[in-house]
Amino acid sequence: MLVLWKPTSGAWFTHVQSFPSLLAGLDQTLNAKPGSPPPRVVRVQTLRFPHGYRVKIEGMTPASSPGPPQPDVLSGWVQRRLNLSPDAGPIPPVASLVHPETRPGNQRAVLYVHGFVDYFFQTHHARVWQDAGFDFHALDLRDYGRSLQPGRYPNWVLDLATYDEEIGAALSWLAADYDDVVLLGHSTGGLVVSLYAHRHPSHVSAVVLNSPWLDLNEPWLTRTFLAPLVRRFGRLVPRAEISQFGSGYGRFLHTSTGGEWDYNLEWKPLDGFGVYTGWLAAILDGHHHVKRGLDIPVPVLMATSDARGDNNNPTREELVSTDVVLDPKQMWQRAFRLGRDVTVVRIPGGIHDLSLSPGTPRQVFHEELTFWLNQRFKNTPDHPFVA
Repeated sequence: MLVLWKPTSGAWFTHVQSFPSLLAGLDQTLNAKPGSPPPRVVRVQTLRFPHGYRVKIEGMTPASSPGPPQPDVLSGWVQRRLNLSPDAGPIPPVASLVHPETRPGNQRAVLYVHGFVDYFFQTHHARVWQDAGFDFHALDLRDYGRSLQPGRYPNWVLDLATYDEEIGAALSWLAADYDDVVLLGHSTGGLVVSLYAHRHPSHVSAVVLNSPWLDLNEPWLTRTFLAPLVRRFGRLVPRAEISQFGSGYGRFLHTSTGGEWDYNLEWKPLDGFGVYTGWLAAILDGHHHVKRGLDIPVPVLMATSDARGDNNNPTREELVSTDVVLDPKQMWQRAFRLGRDVTVVRIPGGIHDLSLSPGTPRQVFHEELTFWLNQRFKNTPDHPFVA
């Protein structure tokens, strides 16, 4: 599918049909209801560059570098502390860079950024990247997971660009050892890394998004009229708690409530940490930037579930086979505002974190990821991307 991009103009496409017509013309099953046959992966591809190219990570002067390795909660892994610039908190923030104790020594690496009320624990997903030839690294952002500190608000930020400090420091450290670095983000992390790659186009070689949060999963009236008010109110009264995320998704995941996955409930509690106006205003600002159109110059892979579930009172069937946190259709619609070269992959039966989906959808996601990486990265250092 050829889409002509015009990043300097007000319109983000020079010529394109409406999204429903465009996508329906590519695949008649795009708007199929959950469970309707035939279940299969759907790929949508935008404009590709005509030649292979390399992006070098350069011009980075981080405030700090990761410290020496320390034992991690994950067996066989280590963590390195990043001391960050002081902010308005009672103590300076820190971030945590996590990687296997023994790095394989590939020429390529990936840096993973988690979602909201989250941290890195998905070692099985890391192995997929390692098998594809990428040394895996994960970043627990300030006030998340390993980086939580007493006296500081969990998961708190007033501007998503604040995370540029720890992401940039981690990428700079990786640039000393790797020719190419892929930036990987899930959910809120998908929004964060998309904005980072737009602001710092020479820092990464590609971007992979796992169910990125690119729009508010609420009715049209809420998104159109209430969201702008929240953006303004959040700047004036940032500490007002307005809601909590439901616990249904977390209870479905965690072993203590019958799920498949074991993780630290102090770092990723079932009921979350609460949603505050200032934090939500920062998220909405990020959504606004995406809506206006980003210009990520490197290839982007977006993977999503093929269906949305009820994000308030999901059924068991929805929890097992749909995204009950975000709306995949919103992701598809915003995907083509991210950059010049975007591939969208829809995973039948996938859940919000595709890497935590039940067996078959998880396997399909990992196969699609590996396929894309193999297509985009050659084995020769002079031409890492395939057009």
